[in-house]
Amino acid sequence: MISVTDKAKSRISELLKEEGRTGAHNVRVSVKGGGCSGLMYDLDFDDKIEPADQVFEDKGVKILVDKKSLLYLLGTTLDFSDGLNGKGFQFVNPNASRTCGCGESFSI
Repeated sequence: MISVTDKAKSRISELLKEEGRTGAHNVRVSVKGGGCSGLMYDLDFDDKIEPADQVFEDKGVKILVDKKSLLYLLGTTLDFSDGLNGKGFQFVNPNASRTCGCGESFSI
């Protein structure tokens, strides 16, 4: 399962309004090679659910994850921070053995 904090849910709703998106827009979370730790998170809106996608819903937010990325993301919480240490979405991933300072890449 992938969960969403209240702050992340609020920010996702704000972004959908800012971008003028209506209807069913889901959040797609994936993992790609790259970054200073070897793997990077990718986050985007997607209105299509692919047959191989795993779909999670938390606090009314539908999260789409492809099969390959799911192995790296199980148990992850999507959070949003707007504090002094930076602003943006953060991934709290129990599978990551190391993360970079910016929090956008990790290794297992």
